Amino acid sequence: MTIVVDANVAVHWTIASPHSENAERLLRSGVPLIAPDFIIVEVTNAFFSNIREREDRVERALDGLEFLPRWFAELVPATTLRHRAMAYCLELAHPAYDCYYLALAESRRVQFVTTDEHFLRKVKRFPSHARSVVRLADWKP
Repeated sequence: MTIVVDANVAVHWTIASPHSENAERLLRSGVPLIAPDFIIVEVTNAFFSNIREREDRVERALDGLEFLPRWFAELVPATTLRHRAMAYCLELAHPAYDCYYLALAESRRVQFVTTDEHFLRKVKRFPSHARSVVRLADWKP
């Protein structure tokens, strides 16, 4: 079993939050994790936003960026997902980033784990996609 995780999950491996315990449980599970390669950019941006709020987090964020690629079995080039992702953007009327993660999950026939409640609510209205997306708190190995 392989799992797609998004930046919403990956950030919680480094930055403490209410989701950190579940995010770390997923990371420690040993299940191979994959994501579109732009997850590095998204997590970097999230760390930057977090650092601006609290400068004492700089070292932790830099450590997280160092380890981030190693936590993934594969970082998939986003260019390979662009057509399916665009189709999902149009179908779901939703921004591209989440649709790329969904495109990867559905192309590999695996689950996409996220903490993005807005996306979870939206995708649940589409039965053909709903089974592919799982809330982090509900994920079981």
